[in-house]
Amino acid sequence: MKRVILFIAVNLLVLLVISSVISLLGLKPWLGANGINYQSLLIMCALFGFGGAFISLQMSRWMAKMSLGVQVIDPQNPQGDLEAQIVAKVRGLCQRAGLETLPEIGIYQSPEVNAFATGPSRRRALLAISSSLLENMDSSAVDGVIGHEISHIVNGDMVTMTLLQGVVNTFVIFLSQILAFVIENAIQKREDERGGLGFIAQFLLINALETVLFLLASPIIYWFSRRREYAADSSSARLTSPQTMIHALESLQTTLSGQDNRAPALSTFKINGHGRGLIAALFASHPPLDARIEALKRM
Repeated sequence: MKRVILFIAVNLLVLLVISSVISLLGLKPWLGANGINYQSLLIMCALFGFGGAFISLQMSRWMAKMSLGVQVIDPQNPQGDLEAQIVAKVRGLCQRAGLETLPEIGIYQSPEVNAFATGPSRRRALLAISSSLLENMDSSAVDGVIGHEISHIVNGDMVTMTLLQGVVNTFVIFLSQILAFVIENAIQKREDERGGLGFIAQFLLINALETVLFLLASPIIYWFSRRREYAADSSSARLTSPQTMIHALESLQTTLSGQDNRAPALSTFKINGHGRGLIAALFASHPPLDARIEALKRM
């Protein structure tokens, strides 16, 4: 969940910054005397949309470390038995997966039972594990979780998600510019061409439209994320064993059930995917754990 939420949030911020710069500098070559040149607009939107997505990807490791306080382990000099065990697990699973470069390995203090992998490439990846996960899961379950996250790195899920996000960004910017143009023209006609929206109003309108359209399009990204979770489970089962991965998910299920009972308001978007209602289903970054366990049992 952390990997997906951080990426989408950073991408939205980058998108709004890019749009703000466009507005401030008046960079709108797609507008002419005859209105919008849709081909020029689409080309510009694609440049900004994919550019914003790849900027977000490049920032993903840094944002994860800063926002969560991830303490990176020195694999050549781990401090204590716990760090040494984690490094050994990651190194062994990376070798099995054919991953030549060891990802950055970090631990962050959190009551959430969680782990995630992020980064722009296989060679520049971060694998972060929460302190609560290490406290609540046994060694075999931790193997399954680490195998799952390494599978995300090997499968290139962040890069693929970035490409998909670039497409979403392109159409978000494209539609927001068209809608803003239509709204401003309607206001000008209603006011008998005595004046349209001011600069600040235009700026706020475009940012509001992009935010709303981005939220409406986000379920596409979450749907992709749910599909890739099944693939990462399957890859982890091959790296460890189906039984190990099933044990990891069952351990996660037991632990999260206890947490959800203590704080039910926090359960909607959790990794267990058990949030109720259409909104929770559309914005869940992970499938329900029951469904993931069943998929592994069918392997």
